[in-house]
Amino acid sequence: MSDPSSHSNPHLFKTHHVDLNWLVDFEKKCLIGHADLSMQALEDNSSTLILDCDNITINSILVNGASTKFSLTPGKAGKVEVFGSALNISLPTLKKNEKFAVHIDYETTNPCSALQWMDPPQTMGKVHPFMYSQCQAINVRSILPCQDTPSDKWTYTAKVSVKSPLVVLMSAVESEDKSENAEDGTTTYFYEQKIPIPSYLLAIVAGSLESRDLGPRSRVWSEKEMVEAAAWEFAKTEEMLQVAEKLAGPYVWRRYDLLVLPPTFPFGGMENPCLTFVTPALVAGDRSLTHVVAHEISHSWTGNLVTNQTWEDFWLNEGYTRFLERKIITAMYGEKNRQFHALGGLKDLQDSINAFGATNPLTNLVPKLDGVHPDDAFSRVPYEKGFTLLYYLEQLLGGGDVFEPFLLSYIDHFKYKSLTTSEWKTYLYQYFHNKQELLDSVDWNAWFNSPGMPPVIPEYDDSMMTSCTQLCQRWCRSETGSEFSSDDLSEMSTKQKFEFLGELLQSEKLISPALYARMDECYQFSAYKNVEIQCRWLQLGLKCRATSAIQPAIQFAVTQGREKYVRPMYRLLGGWEESREQTVKAFKENYPFMHPITGGNVKKDLKLV
Repeated sequence: MSDPSSHSNPHLFKTHHVDLNWLVDFEKKCLIGHADLSMQALEDNSSTLILDCDNITINSILVNGASTKFSLTPGKAGKVEVFGSALNISLPTLKKNEKFAVHIDYETTNPCSALQWMDPPQTMGKVHPFMYSQCQAINVRSILPCQDTPSDKWTYTAKVSVKSPLVVLMSAVESEDKSENAEDGTTTYFYEQKIPIPSYLLAIVAGSLESRDLGPRSRVWSEKEMVEAAAWEFAKTEEMLQVAEKLAGPYVWRRYDLLVLPPTFPFGGMENPCLTFVTPALVAGDRSLTHVVAHEISHSWTGNLVTNQTWEDFWLNEGYTRFLERKIITAMYGEKNRQFHALGGLKDLQDSINAFGATNPLTNLVPKLDGVHPDDAFSRVPYEKGFTLLYYLEQLLGGGDVFEPFLLSYIDHFKYKSLTTSEWKTYLYQYFHNKQELLDSVDWNAWFNSPGMPPVIPEYDDSMMTSCTQLCQRWCRSETGSEFSSDDLSEMSTKQKFEFLGELLQSEKLISPALYARMDECYQFSAYKNVEIQCRWLQLGLKCRATSAIQPAIQFAVTQGREKYVRPMYRLLGGWEESREQTVKAFKENYPFMHPITGGNVKKDLKLV
């Protein structure tokens, strides 16, 4: 099956192992070194290996130790320019199954889509520089010429040098003690990943980092200014791992460490094996956002061990991971909490569909991505529409006692592999061979190929949502807000307060600017440190046209990095004439400090490109 997001030819060649040798150069802001790829031909007489490559300076290439010809082709039929170039490498005559070695001497360029380089003033400590990668979905090609498709999985080793006293971490386990070189003032780190991974899970960070142990196989890393708070916030990591193992099977990655990144990180978390990256926004001080860690832990099985074959099947990563995450929530906090999270997920799904448009084919569960960058298709759809399908199937087929054994069997059957939606459906029918009639009653075409909300919305237990809905309705009916007080929220959890704001955001009748001000008098939402509350509170102010929300919303947008928060805020600010001019000005001033993924997407949101 061809990957529309890759130039490579994995149907002709298999990558088995990658050995990296890098110098992290903070002065030039690049990685310098070489990569050795251990490859295998899958057909006779395949004469050209095609790798994905994006703005990399190639110095030389050897095949089996001999110099060879190579060329860079900027794009090809059906591949848009942002997919980078095809690196065409001439090969000697090879027989089917013959193994060969490719040595590539190169250095990355700046800017580089996978890397963010931060000067000391941009860090918490203000003393040392910082660098981190974000390779999902198709950015690894900017730091490593490779078959940048999730269908090609490989192990890797790495030898990485950096100026002391900086620390290097990777999506792997340290294989030997670091080595210090007094002559050039560098420290060299050695890593090994024994489990085959798709290319997008290659990860690296270099910075002034400290760690605290969380359990027998996990620790949290951060700049020292946040490490103690992070250790408290994520104290239940080992408990979550143990619950996940009961549901999905043994944890095979040896270590599960967390790294708290600077605020510019574009996502809530990134499931890099052995080293999950998380946004500092999760360190809320009340452990109210640690479900994100449950999500990233779940990726250790669904996504990392069992992987979507192309980005068109992304729901197999994210829908399954959301499903497993909420199973962990059930085990730790009860079924009502899972139901409550599912209802909140439907709101997130509706928001994404509203942003794209209800008839946009990118809201299909299995979208077509020919000529579409995967980042442009990114939304809550694969997460929540995928979860909804799996929850619907669980109820249809007999509940958790029936469906959880299928989850375990599915992971065991496809571990270390990549698969398509079609292969998943075939295995579902094979496993539930005695329930074919029930499965045939599912409108698979509507689930996979229809835009908008799911064709079936399951009935969820709304007991935890009722107080949120009722309080929202009372505010929407109120004229002055005089009947409300801080006592209204006294029995609500942080998550319920968040969903109360979500109800207001999706209400057909928006509250007035005066009521927005009155609500802040009662509940003091503007003083909350929890970033999820902050985000929805400011979004509500912008939607109800409260001018008092403009400056705080702009400040929020330029200080946060997670796209979930930043992009909707910029869209609201940029879509209101009252705030657009100052928003665009603030964005342009902040753009050099943003992650390249986030900055590029916000440009589109503000219609500046």
